[in-house]
Amino acid sequence: MYNEADNVLPLLERVHEGLRGYAGHWEVILVDDGSSDHTARRLHAEAARFGPHVRVVELMRNFGQTAAMQAGLDAARGDVIATLDGDLQNDPSDIPAMIERLYADDLDLVAGWRRNRQDALLMRKIPSRIANRLIARTTGVHLHDYGCSLKVYRAQVIKGVRLYGEMHRFIPAWMAMATSPRRIGEMVVNHNARLHGESKYGISRTFRVVLDLLTVAFFMRYRARPLHFFGSIGLVSGGIGSLILLYLLVVKFAYDEPIGTRPLLLVGVVLVIAALQFLTTGVLAELMTRTYFESTRRPPYLVREADAPPPDVDSGWFAAEVAA
Repeated sequence: MYNEADNVLPLLERVHEGLRGYAGHWEVILVDDGSSDHTARRLHAEAARFGPHVRVVELMRNFGQTAAMQAGLDAARGDVIATLDGDLQNDPSDIPAMIERLYADDLDLVAGWRRNRQDALLMRKIPSRIANRLIARTTGVHLHDYGCSLKVYRAQVIKGVRLYGEMHRFIPAWMAMATSPRRIGEMVVNHNARLHGESKYGISRTFRVVLDLLTVAFFMRYRARPLHFFGSIGLVSGGIGSLILLYLLVVKFAYDEPIGTRPLLLVGVVLVIAALQFLTTGVLAELMTRTYFESTRRPPYLVREADAPPPDVDSGWFAAEVAA
């Protein structure tokens, strides 16, 4: 939550009302993303009033939604983790049905789909639809609503994914690098109009989405083999440059024509030099990738452990994380 002081009590009331009939144990993790108003004070006060199952993670400054979500994921103790915004636009009563869908269809992620979204058409809905289609086509994970924060995850999988920058918009795509896209589903959820506070996003985020999407596309395909990306560009560039220089060589010695003033000579030389640079960059990136995996002893794969029992078993734990 960031500067959402007026939403603290209504949010906690809605979470408790929505999970009143939930059979398993659950906790709520409220992440304060360095708010400049009284959000943190109210979070601690309400947590003390509701009980120890309400936990507060207070960040030292405003790090952004991605970092706040990662902080909540790190603090969560549940076998299943749900994330939702703190602006009251997500409906916590959707969470039990999403958990049921997660187990019934053996999924690792159930993403919310705000089919009847209560936002401005021009500034929010249209850019969001364009971004959703672009992301789906680029990543291969076909969802209607990437921007919905209401999602339910298996903790075993999401805890193997680290979020940086502003990558919270692409969590399903990052999840697809740890699990099969077939284990990622979506479900229509409720969406409410904002009652208190101000939205932290505008039309300007569309340009950041495009830049972040390039990063996601690269990591999805070439994270463990960057030489294939840079090397492919280098081979194409070098091949074209070599053909140009070979053609000029024939023109020079077979037809005895001058080539020193031809622009094509410069193009060929530049392409060959660029090819060497791309190939060198690919080799260095490959060395960095291998160094990363070996130094962190983190394998380039995840092994699925025995599935946790469904949440209606007494030992089951569920964490609802609120970060916005």
